[in-house]
Amino acid sequence: MNKYIAAALLAVMSASTWAADYVTEVADIINDNCVVCHREGGIGPMSFESYEQVRPWAPLIQMRVANREMPPYAYDHGIGIQDLQGDWRLSQNDIDMVVNWVRAGSPYGDRDIVAQPADLRDLDAWNFVDDFGQPNLVIPSIPLDIPANGNDMWSKHLVPSGVAEDRCIKAIQVKPRGEAKSVVHHANSNIILDGEQQGGMLTEYAMGKWGEIVPEGVCRTFPANSQVRWDIHMFPGGVGAMAQGEMIKDNVVEIGLWFHEPDYESKYKQDLSLYRLGDQSDIVIPPHGYYMTQGFKSFDHPVRIDSWQPHGHLRMNAASIEVFYPETGRTEPISQVSNWSATWHHSHIFAPNVAPLLPTGAVLILKQWYDNTENNPNNPDPDQWVVGGSRTGDEMTHNWMAVTHLDDEGYDKLKDERRNTPIKTSSL
Repeated sequence: MNKYIAAALLAVMSASTWAADYVTEVADIINDNCVVCHREGGIGPMSFESYEQVRPWAPLIQMRVANREMPPYAYDHGIGIQDLQGDWRLSQNDIDMVVNWVRAGSPYGDRDIVAQPADLRDLDAWNFVDDFGQPNLVIPSIPLDIPANGNDMWSKHLVPSGVAEDRCIKAIQVKPRGEAKSVVHHANSNIILDGEQQGGMLTEYAMGKWGEIVPEGVCRTFPANSQVRWDIHMFPGGVGAMAQGEMIKDNVVEIGLWFHEPDYESKYKQDLSLYRLGDQSDIVIPPHGYYMTQGFKSFDHPVRIDSWQPHGHLRMNAASIEVFYPETGRTEPISQVSNWSATWHHSHIFAPNVAPLLPTGAVLILKQWYDNTENNPNNPDPDQWVVGGSRTGDEMTHNWMAVTHLDDEGYDKLKDERRNTPIKTSSL
């Protein structure tokens, strides 16, 4: 092709993308993806509810969107499984739209057109209301007062569940009330029946986590007449944009549960468990240094990995999960996060038709990386030695995974279904 013709075509293509304006294109992107946090009383540090609020921040928005730092859903493109439920990542088309809009001077567009405001939900609303309605059951923790500053705090206590019959969980969300969002580092829970823990965890919460959806056809069981044991870690003063630096009275954390109908049955059980990548006491990260951990997990029966959530603290910055097949010697990437942040925890829920199916004996390879240098934007002090521990300033090397436990029949059935069903790939 003649270079001048190619240049002309490129100019035409560029002109079409540069025609973007706020009122007809960009406002929808901002409203659908940003205003959920960047609103009055939200966890974002500024509001994006109108053109007048968005315009001064346009260059920063461009940079964060182009670098895929916002929306804050850390999950690498082009590595492993890309089809996820609840994926916040922008499409490349939306990214290009925002970038070109800013390059063009961030125009409003036709002033005779009024930009439609975002459809804002109540800040304390449950995340799965649109999908499943209000929770069937809400279980609160005991109220706790969190001082304005001081050392990390923990509370471990039991509360009755009020569940009178065995139920299968459809979805679950942990939600600190109001300003408590800024001070609750994590809020884990498990089920206690007759003094014994039942299965894995009920759920795990860490700052930024949206919630979990249990796939159809399996059961995460909530037994009757049980108790919930809370394990809540609080950081006085708060972490992130919502940090208040003031006393928070009567802090309560709630679990919202959506159940299947009482007659719902499933042969296969799902649980949520913590998989460690080694002994936490072995973690020693030198000042201005780096560190890596690696762990392995195999099962004596076939399984499906339904979700994956890496966990660490302020120095952790990346994580990955792979599967090794001993019979063939092949290693297959599943997921990777290269810009992980302790202020945004996500349970990456795989679409059911692509969730990893592991035959008996397959080995999961779990890796995490740590950056204790000034290049880590979350690092409070690169001059410090960092060791493994439970405090916010310590480090951890954890993976939370929801696993469906299968038998050979169930494994073969799912494999056959996938052979006969076209897989939809992500458009991102």
